[in-house]
Amino acid sequence: MEPTFNKMTPAGYHAIEQEIEDLKQQRPHRIKVLAAAAALGDRSENAEYTNAKRDLGRLESRLRFLNKQLQYAQIVEPADNDKLDIGKFVTVEFMDDHDQLTYQLVGKQEANLEENKISFTSPIGKALANHGVNDVVTVSAPNGDYQVKIIAVKRN
Repeated sequence: MEPTFNKMTPAGYHAIEQEIEDLKQQRPHRIKVLAAAAALGDRSENAEYTNAKRDLGRLESRLRFLNKQLQYAQIVEPADNDKLDIGKFVTVEFMDDHDQLTYQLVGKQEANLEENKISFTSPIGKALANHGVNDVVTVSAPNGDYQVKIIAVKRN
């Protein structure tokens, strides 16, 4: 069976690399804290030791997860055309209330609504993919269907 790769933008890949570096820099400190807590004596009733061990375990677990993300990443550069795909920015108008919002279509690991980054696997991301300016698309969301009109598509 061939592995499945996770599409992501170059910025998303870089963000994961940066988080890995940050965690690697924290590791020596966490190991020292664990060693100091272990030196306090009886580990069965040592809350400092238990907490330090848990914190180090979480750090190691996060590092393994992030390394797998990079191992199975497929960096996607946006095509130089007018169609919407991963990495591009899109301004849409919601047809029901005529609100306009600008989103970036990103990989599912990068999605963050607070930063207006939507996953290409989300209902709106799937509906918008491979469409262009002035297209009206129907989004099939869990709470019902709605329509959006694509106002602009930009690479950066």
